[in-house]
Amino acid sequence: MIAPPDDIDRIMTVMEQAFPPEFGEAWNRRQVSDALCLGNCRYGLIAPDGSENLLTSGETAGFFMSRAVLDEEELLLFAIAPQYRRMGLGHVLLKRFIQSAQDGGMSRVFLEMRRDNPAGVLYAAHGFRQIGLRPGYYRTSTGARIDAISQELTFHN
Repeated sequence: MIAPPDDIDRIMTVMEQAFPPEFGEAWNRRQVSDALCLGNCRYGLIAPDGSENLLTSGETAGFFMSRAVLDEEELLLFAIAPQYRRMGLGHVLLKRFIQSAQDGGMSRVFLEMRRDNPAGVLYAAHGFRQIGLRPGYYRTSTGARIDAISQELTFHN
């Protein structure tokens, strides 16, 4: 899925706000655009009112980016801008992503996150469960190491 430049701008604006720099999780513009050129990656955007219509509000509250291989999809990036958190938009966007993966014939969805990521509560609420652990996988800007938690959500089609 090749994204128009204004959608990449929207993704980057949210990315710059949503990912704390000390964890190094944010992607740069080139990484995003290159991934979306591969053909097996897709993205979704959400407006502050919870819709996909960004023309009305002009602002983007959040996005997801994923990659599919055969019947499995990996949630690569998921973010809601800080000023739009605690409004239910993360639930709406994640539910939209999960439904589209299921509608697309996926049998399961994977994600990986750092151990102390507050989004873990959101993922658990939607049925994701831990399936693996990578000790010390992430390195902070201070050199501290944080475990990565691998999670999955399976569909019973």
